[in-house]
Amino acid sequence: MSRPEEGGVALDDALARFRDMMASDGYTLSWSVTGEDRVVVRIEAGEDACADCLVPLPVMEQIMSNALEPTPYTLDHIVLPAK
Repeated sequence: MSRPEEGGVALDDALARFRDMMASDGYTLSWSVTGEDRVVVRIEAGEDACADCLVPLPVMEQIMSNALEPTPYTLDHIVLPAK
């Protein structure tokens, strides 16, 4: 999904551990780049998703923002599954 730029960490590498962690709880985490350096993160619930395992949006925003720090990208927003 992304490439390292100017010695930075690739977007895929920065978010891979969270993608794997979310998958273990039944969620799919995907992302896309908008504009030059902004990332939209999408979280979708699978049939067996653990509803109690998903943290509140402000916490998820902080987690994703921290994960993006070693990359040239910043978080634009997160799309969470409807409740």
